[in-house]
Amino acid sequence: MKEKKHLSILLPATVICILAVTIYFQMTNGTISVSNTVNGKELPIYCVDTQEPKISISFDAAWGNDDTSRILEILAKHNVHATFFMTGGWVESYPDDVRAIYEAGHDLGNHSQNHKNMSQLSDTEIRDEIMSVHKKVKELTGYEMFLFRPPYGDYDNEVITGVLSCGYYPIQWSIDSLDWKDYGVDDIISRICDSKHLDGGAIILCHNGAKYTADALDNLLTQLQEKGYQLVPISELIYREKYHLDVTGKQIAE
Repeated sequence: MKEKKHLSILLPATVICILAVTIYFQMTNGTISVSNTVNGKELPIYCVDTQEPKISISFDAAWGNDDTSRILEILAKHNVHATFFMTGGWVESYPDDVRAIYEAGHDLGNHSQNHKNMSQLSDTEIRDEIMSVHKKVKELTGYEMFLFRPPYGDYDNEVITGVLSCGYYPIQWSIDSLDWKDYGVDDIISRICDSKHLDGGAIILCHNGAKYTADALDNLLTQLQEKGYQLVPISELIYREKYHLDVTGKQIAE
């Protein structure tokens, strides 16, 4: 059972206000107005509402590393910067690759320490899963991560509020390559390029350790760029202030 689930019952209103302002200030430096609440539910960012043809491709790094260097070479060939969501175990196992990803100009994102179902953890455990990786990456690169993707896409209200309280934006995806299912190169490309969700603001999910991802990447990026899309890291796609989410998790500027 999670701890401190119903602060409104356990704490007086003045304390609740202080806690809310603390979280708000940490995320905003006192100036940014954000909301991840939709009809009483806390949501991550699935995609972004934009008229620009900008999209993001992301790679979850939780296992394997055979193709990371090749992926970086292909991204560089296409002048594309991506976002890599890394677990603490992956960071510990492949520190040189973490540095290489960072030095190549890609986003470093947090994917938790142990790749657990976050909704099954206590509030303290949620924070520890996030901040443990944060510290490891900061020690390696000096970079302060601020993008978090929950393992398995698993979240509830407490996970999202916990992510926000750590100074992170919770990130999901709008297009799933299903590359981890090993259906092959053509399947990966088709699932992305023919997706009904492929539009400006889309966030694509891939895995650097999947069998066919590196094989598909060159052709995939070529097709996306031929369609007129500019691929940018998630840090450049999302709004960091003055936004709200709709019921689908689309981030909309205010």
